[in-house]
Amino acid sequence: MTSQPDRKALTRAAFAAAAVLTVVTVAGAAPGAGAAPASPAGTPKLKLIAASKAVTLDRWEGEPGVYLDLGTYVTVDGAPLELNVTRKSYKDPVVARQILRNGTHTTTKALPAGLVKDFSGLPGFLEVSVKNAAGQEVTRSKGTFCPNNASGRLRPDAPATSHYPESCSTNPFTLGSVWGVEKGWAANSSTVDYDKPVDLPVGEYTATVSVAKKYRDLFGIPNDHPTVKVTVRQTGDGTTGGSTSGGGTAGQRSASPSDPHAQHAQHATGAGHTGHHFGPRGADAPTPGALPHALEARGLAHHLGDGLGHTDGSRVAPALRADGRRPTGRAGVPANVPKPDLRSLPAWDIAVTDGEDGDVPGKDYLAFSANVWNAGPAPLVVDGFRTPGADLMDAYQYFYDAHGKQVGYAPTGTMEWDPRIGHEHWHFTDFASYRLLSADRTRQVRSGKEAFCLANTDAIDYTVRNANWHPYNTDLSTACGQQNSISVREVLDVGSGDTYTQYRPGQSFDISDLPNGTYYIEVKANPAHRLQETDLKNNVSLRKVVLGGTPGARTVQVPPYDLVNAP
Repeated sequence: MTSQPDRKALTRAAFAAAAVLTVVTVAGAAPGAGAAPASPAGTPKLKLIAASKAVTLDRWEGEPGVYLDLGTYVTVDGAPLELNVTRKSYKDPVVARQILRNGTHTTTKALPAGLVKDFSGLPGFLEVSVKNAAGQEVTRSKGTFCPNNASGRLRPDAPATSHYPESCSTNPFTLGSVWGVEKGWAANSSTVDYDKPVDLPVGEYTATVSVAKKYRDLFGIPNDHPTVKVTVRQTGDGTTGGSTSGGGTAGQRSASPSDPHAQHAQHATGAGHTGHHFGPRGADAPTPGALPHALEARGLAHHLGDGLGHTDGSRVAPALRADGRRPTGRAGVPANVPKPDLRSLPAWDIAVTDGEDGDVPGKDYLAFSANVWNAGPAPLVVDGFRTPGADLMDAYQYFYDAHGKQVGYAPTGTMEWDPRIGHEHWHFTDFASYRLLSADRTRQVRSGKEAFCLANTDAIDYTVRNANWHPYNTDLSTACGQQNSISVREVLDVGSGDTYTQYRPGQSFDISDLPNGTYYIEVKANPAHRLQETDLKNNVSLRKVVLGGTPGARTVQVPPYDLVNAP
């Protein structure tokens, strides 16, 4: 897909890549590597450190402040830090448990009730105080710590790779997460709210960081207070410069026409800029910050990604390859073969817009975000094969046994090339449908059906059986093929979901002539039952909305969904 990047996406990449902890990145342990420091068996030893004594932060021209990525890390030794975070349903609160492993013996320790309220991390973990050159405190903040974020090894005898997930979910309807830091690793503890930059004028500052007492007591963390010298400097239009640690420079580029920095600068400041905020599918989203930053950054997936010093969930991976040829022989699936279980989440990020890029000006549209996820126990694997010159591919669903051997296939419709700006990739048809229902849910008042390009954009429940904590492809720009593709493979892994924002023409509901009152947004997975699943009875979700206002100025109220207050 293609879409225009935004300033927040650009600075996310630059600033996250800057505060990089120097770690060992070799593939295996060095011969004769020393043993880890001693600690009680099965108990992780945590410590707060600063990777650098000084960082330089850029204040972009026209931006209201800087982003305080100070390069502070939580190191873990003695045993991995592992947390299991779940909720039984949306009527139940989030519960967090620490998993303690000692050889083959595993115990759990419940974290205090109410300490963890969602799946984004440990709230109020890091406390930051920033003082100016005169010693006056100019800002104080608390930040959430995601243990899965920006990890790196501390020594060569640490595990070569981390088996824990690579980000913390901010989808409001997440059901289960696993957070962890490997023994001998460190995770970036700096919290950067890209929707709320800190207003620090150009100058010199000193930042003091510490872990909140409740977490020091809970995990036995020393009461350390690392200090970091902070230099804030003015930066121009975004075509050069970058945020750095230790006074060096990073990310400097020339402003060539193909340079994403330069393209962004032209989009942000050049003629015709409309100030739109672009969402995960290149769509105009009216509520910046409502979606995970990993999704907001989709249009810059070639530039962002999970890399040294940052994790935003948009790893750039080579496109998956379809089988070399169409399946042959008689289609069929053994009765006991594992199958995916597709489920829809209630709609969120709901807003009234006046239409964009092809919608009718002056009309009112109800836009929203929808997600279909796979509860397993098997991944959804769909291959598309194209007849030369056609704009359709024949699609096939594949099935595998417990050893990964393909044991069956079934025709499952088509894939179509979508040429619209913001799409420009192959969509699997009939993956989901959307309807606006009357208050009594008996009448359909508006409908829409969207083909999807499947990608693992959101971690919905990594505690389900066979959940893949490292889905191969979370990047839409490589998952969905090109116009000249002869075949495409699209996968929705176990535990992951695919978020689609309904802000493009034909996707949102035209509500211009609807009376004010109560309605329900219905999201339905696999509406034509072309995909084979373990359960077809859990494919539908409903979200209540209340329309008000007057034509041209319609409003929408979105009541909480049980305990989830995510309009």
